[in-house]
Amino acid sequence: MKYAPIKNSLFIENRQQFATQMQPNSLAVFNSNDIYPISADSTMPFQQHRDIFYLSGVDQEESILVIFPDAPKEKHKEILFLKETNDHIAVWEGEKLTKEMAFETSGIKTIYWLQDLEKVMFELMTQCSTVYINTNEHYRAKVETETREDRFTKWLKNKYPAHQVAKSNPILQKLRSVKKQVEIDLMQHACNITEKGFRRILNFVKPGVWEYEIEAEFIHEFLRNRSKGFAYTPIIASGNNANVLHYIQNNQQCKTGDLLLLDVAAEYANYSSDMTRTIPVSGKFTKRQKEVYNAVNRVKNEATKMLVPGAFWESYHVEVGKLMTSELLGLGLIDKADVQNENPDWPAYKKYFMHGTSHHIGLDTHDYGLLYEPIEPNMVFTVEPGIYIPEEGFGIRLEDDVVVRASGEPFNLMRNIPIEADEIEEIMNA
Repeated sequence: MKYAPIKNSLFIENRQQFATQMQPNSLAVFNSNDIYPISADSTMPFQQHRDIFYLSGVDQEESILVIFPDAPKEKHKEILFLKETNDHIAVWEGEKLTKEMAFETSGIKTIYWLQDLEKVMFELMTQCSTVYINTNEHYRAKVETETREDRFTKWLKNKYPAHQVAKSNPILQKLRSVKKQVEIDLMQHACNITEKGFRRILNFVKPGVWEYEIEAEFIHEFLRNRSKGFAYTPIIASGNNANVLHYIQNNQQCKTGDLLLLDVAAEYANYSSDMTRTIPVSGKFTKRQKEVYNAVNRVKNEATKMLVPGAFWESYHVEVGKLMTSELLGLGLIDKADVQNENPDWPAYKKYFMHGTSHHIGLDTHDYGLLYEPIEPNMVFTVEPGIYIPEEGFGIRLEDDVVVRASGEPFNLMRNIPIEADEIEEIMNA
């Protein structure tokens, strides 16, 4: 891994918290992700399943974690199953975790090789009554591919049909949504890397450069700072491309007078950052562009203040909608009649700001979090309002990542990344 080692106390605490939420005499199983094929012998770069990483720190394929708090044998309360490494694998693929290294990473003492899985699982299953399986129940999830977790669940339920089944996901949704300080520090590191990338391109962008060249500048800076790359597919959208919310082609030339929307951020140690900035290709905003830009920035700043403990997701977005409505009226994009006659299910402001303002962020860019429960301290959210005006040829979105605090305003992990229009112009013209 490119990132520096993480103290295993984080993963030990995460497992302890998960175990306290389990039913008596139950065990939970978590699988790593597959390495997904492309064609012939080509594969996609490995990405670890965030749940097993959260609970063990193991960042390696073909790994399984078992948590069994009431196991009759002390050594079976926590178990890791790993692919056995050997000299051949070390030469062709690089060193894999040894049992000693796995203990240092996870704090788990009992490590078995995968070849012992069925034998050990048989013993464990005779001793428990309930099995927690790990399903993906994120509100944005639309998964068509059968995962390694899916295949394991099928095998387990077929082989042991008399056991009760429970779900790990509701527990993880709550645990993962509230970050520990170590996690916040890792996310801050990811944001710091993102800042370096953004400052790099402020001195690079000019009329005539191509969107993909800007993408290359970002990835260069990310990799040289120990990130494995983008936290999500980057959006480098010049001119009217910014009005396509998930524009990822990044293949157009930046033109004089255009705005450039950059929704680009680095990951670090599997933790995401998520930044959006909008900059003038020529280094100077027009009067109209700056008016809209400052309106978006005001909404972002006021919306950030609303992310406080006890607030509810749905009502927060209603209040942000009121802020945006006021700004759009001031910009002349909607009028009072539009507001008076609006459809409550699709308010007038949605014509120019059609997406949500915030989402949880952490190990996943759209991270775990139960939207019907009140916001808590140490949850981390994006704040990303935008105004999109196809008829004027530009769209503007601004986005920071903020930590909810027990008292006072949220803490902005992107506080050092330039965002004020005047500062951006000053840096681009230095």
